[in-house]
Amino acid sequence: MSVMGYIRVSTAEQDIKNQRHEILEYANKHKLHVNDWIEIEISSRRSKKERRIDELLSKLKTGDTLIISELSRLGRSTSEVIDIVNELMEKKIGFVAIKQNLNITNKLDMSSKIIVTMFSLFAELERDIISERTKQALQAKKANGKILGKPRGVIQKSILDVHRDKIIELLGYGVPKKRIAELVGTSRVNLHNYIKTRKLELASRK
Repeated sequence: MSVMGYIRVSTAEQDIKNQRHEILEYANKHKLHVNDWIEIEISSRRSKKERRIDELLSKLKTGDTLIISELSRLGRSTSEVIDIVNELMEKKIGFVAIKQNLNITNKLDMSSKIIVTMFSLFAELERDIISERTKQALQAKKANGKILGKPRGVIQKSILDVHRDKIIELLGYGVPKKRIAELVGTSRVNLHNYIKTRKLELASRK
């Protein structure tokens, strides 16, 4: 059984050393030894993989314990934090969030099971609230006459726009589309769609 500390700061203004000190202080007080650390400076808005959460979950095994300074370090939303905690519990991994005074044992005793059940209910509640707010916002926009989604006939910008004149010129010379795609650094399918939506073949004949 091993103990891991996870530290994440969003900006350089936050101090990794402070979180490490909190975790070590907790570990010493409870006679635990932190065997491994994951430290990263990254926004909570980034993906689980980028925040090294996937790596964290893959390293932790049954019987291990994870210690963090506070719940907000773990996820970008309540539901995400709860989903991660639930995954830890399913693997029978202990979890400690110091600021919230939360200690879920890896033995899944009765108190731990109650906490996990409450977490699951909160996650479901948050998802329902977000879903309802989204529906209400869309209904309000629709009621105000706002067209939802991309308007018909609107052509969005493309990375191929910078090559537009070159593509027209090459088409005019009869260069195969496969070769044109190679020259502008895109796939044949992307090029075909770009030419079709912008009617470049017609333009190349002028």
